[in-house]
Amino acid sequence: MDSEFDGKVALITGAARGIGQASALAFAARGASVVLCDVLDLDDTVAQIQAVGTKALPVQTDVADATSVRNAVDSAVATFGRLDYAHNNAGTFAVGPLADLDDADWHRVIGVNLTGVFLCMKYEIPHLIASGGAIVNTASVWSFLGTAGQAVYAASKHGVAGLTRTAAADYGRQGIRINAVAPGPIRTGMTAGVPDEFIAPIIARTTLNRIGEPAEIAETVTWLCSPAASYINGAVLPVDGGYLAT
Repeated sequence: MDSEFDGKVALITGAARGIGQASALAFAARGASVVLCDVLDLDDTVAQIQAVGTKALPVQTDVADATSVRNAVDSAVATFGRLDYAHNNAGTFAVGPLADLDDADWHRVIGVNLTGVFLCMKYEIPHLIASGGAIVNTASVWSFLGTAGQAVYAASKHGVAGLTRTAAADYGRQGIRINAVAPGPIRTGMTAGVPDEFIAPIIARTTLNRIGEPAEIAETVTWLCSPAASYINGAVLPVDGGYLAT
């Protein structure tokens, strides 16, 4: 186990699987205690972190609900006495042309992907000012582009990019760095639910001609939180296999 984040505390949303689970394991492997937040069962992530030899605190959390988010952050600080890093990663999606989207799908995706990031940062930031910590939000290549069938997802992720840059401007002088990763196609439960006729051309457009792995995003997240990235603030960093380069 690395000791880069020894004595530090990281909070990760969407930690039950996919990118969030990989991120939690990456922080744990570097010595951090990890607060795991999700609406799904967290037992598998907890077991994997305990196997690494660090501490895990699971907190059932709905990021679209302010009371739930505040409880998660308060639980982190009450248990570990501090908060140093946050990866606001929880996300969902709906596919379909704009005029065909149900109102409920719009509000659900915006609630989790965009309002969720706002609420997480709102309650994390006061504690991160005290620790001089860092936040990484999960944006997307769709933070830069639009594409057919992704109206609500693209809107939410454009919003995450704007929130990230604005929060970085608000709090950089108080010692907090706030950045975002913008994944391309990654092998997760979310992409597994996307029809092949939609996901295959996206993968084919990457310059590496392959789908990415959650651990590749997690490595970038931990790097952005580390001293090695100490002069990076307000960035929305593509981790996309070269998708945006073509």
